[in-house]
Amino acid sequence: MNTYDYTDRVAVVTGGCNGIGAAVTQRLVQSGARVAVWDMDITTVEPAISQLPESSVKLVQVDVSNLEEVEAARLITEQSFAGVDILINSAGIAGPTSTLADYDAQMWRKVQSVNLDGTFHTCKALTPGMMERGYGRIVNVASIAGKEGNPNASAYSASKAAVIALTKSLGKELASQDISVNCITPATARTRILDQVSQEFIDYMLSRIPRGRFVTVEEISSMVLWMASAENSFTTGSVFDLSGGRATY
Repeated sequence: MNTYDYTDRVAVVTGGCNGIGAAVTQRLVQSGARVAVWDMDITTVEPAISQLPESSVKLVQVDVSNLEEVEAARLITEQSFAGVDILINSAGIAGPTSTLADYDAQMWRKVQSVNLDGTFHTCKALTPGMMERGYGRIVNVASIAGKEGNPNASAYSASKAAVIALTKSLGKELASQDISVNCITPATARTRILDQVSQEFIDYMLSRIPRGRFVTVEEISSMVLWMASAENSFTTGSVFDLSGGRATY
């Protein structure tokens, strides 16, 4: 297991109460960081998160699709800890499994508002402070669906493709400073997001992974920990693959 020194670093992890975000939060705290977990539901928390010391973790209820709530969460985080050095955008929803022709227009908008607008809102709220302090690390959780598209998941695929493009654009904007902006494109992991899709779709996703298994949240957090560390001092605007061989670009 890779280890990095995050002493005196403050991180925000969206969607950090469960799944990928929870795994990243746990590793960051174990590495010395103080973490503000921004989540829609802070009452349903994985045991690993609830057992972390209160001095190192602050749970903040926030809907990332709402910019005003995100700005309020930023103020709470800065008052509780300090300026934010690290942002991990893990909050996301899958949306229904449906053909594009039958896709509900309101659900389409909801998927974009959480996955894409939420990433935009948090980056917009936190990058000014990073620029002022001259340091920052941003990791956006995209998806292999954003590279290749998944059938019957047009809203999710489109939102994650947009997150990839946002990452590349912001990475170039901030490249002259010690601020790295990168994203990961994992294949399916067994998290609560699978509750939103059909078993047929889950089976299809597994069949597409050459490794023959789902990625684990521990594997994802291991890669994210390096991406969010001071050691990642040169790479920015890049996409890190975690698809088990499904995509090689």
